[in-house]
Amino acid sequence: MNSIPDWDQPISQEELKEIEAAFETALSSIKRRKHYKDDGDNDNNNAVRSKTIGRRLPNWGIRQCSAVSSDNVRRIGVSNCEFDVDRSIWRSNTFSRSYPRNQVKQKLRYPALKFEGRIVYSRTVAEVEKATTELLEFTRADKKNMDRYILGFDIEWKPTFKRGETSRKAAVMQICGNTGHCYVMHIIHSGIPPILQSLLENPAYVKVGVCIANDAVKVMKDYGVCVKPLEDLSGLANQNLPGTPKKWSLASLTEALTCKELEKPNKIRLGNWEASELSREKLKYAATDAFASWHLYMVLKSFQDPSNKENVQQVTDLQSK
Repeated sequence: MNSIPDWDQPISQEELKEIEAAFETALSSIKRRKHYKDDGDNDNNNAVRSKTIGRRLPNWGIRQCSAVSSDNVRRIGVSNCEFDVDRSIWRSNTFSRSYPRNQVKQKLRYPALKFEGRIVYSRTVAEVEKATTELLEFTRADKKNMDRYILGFDIEWKPTFKRGETSRKAAVMQICGNTGHCYVMHIIHSGIPPILQSLLENPAYVKVGVCIANDAVKVMKDYGVCVKPLEDLSGLANQNLPGTPKKWSLASLTEALTCKELEKPNKIRLGNWEASELSREKLKYAATDAFASWHLYMVLKSFQDPSNKENVQQVTDLQSK
């Protein structure tokens, strides 16, 4: 039989007293380190000062934290998460004790999602017809090995701010089918020419977006054109991502899948989309929305590949943080 180790033996009264004495000695030593007298200045009334005891990471620990390789996180179509944090409250490796504790909370911001391709803007009937023809040529070249072609789709209209006021007509239609081109059509001025209507109703071109059925209903109501077929990104996300189904917005889904922020400044979003000509900022906003819809569809479809199960789990872990 194995002998019982020392730590399992009963403690005698003498040993217990020795432990208590050692504890009192250690406690007194700590108190002496926290408070000490300044004998160098006899005229100083504040002879007893409290010494601040703080903790800081060693330099090797900080370097190790900042040197995490991006190879540790790999996802198809999903970027590594990076945050823009206001670092003005940090002092070297230590935290400033003078900074109020209730202001420590930081709002971590993702880098903005940007469309880096060419924006084709059209506002007259002739320009919209030309843009649609160009779009069809691009898609036909890419569509050779596909049964269906995916188009990110979105619309914009001038908001109303009075109760009971009739909703304005759809003013802008944006369509994106790749990373290189996005078509922004100012349909409040041009209407929807037959060639564009043919594209919108063509079953070989799937229009994707968040709550895209609402956009299709509005186009039908405003212009009498049936946009089909449709695929909603929120439903597609709930089919492909584990966890409780949720009602995704385009912005929240962009953050979850790409670690990018889809910027929605009210000055642009609630601006006058019926203006005679769209500003550069409005064009970028409209193009980015359509591009985001197309890009997120491609990311979600990549998760359906059995080899990408790990990627789905990594996105799920990101959502829970």
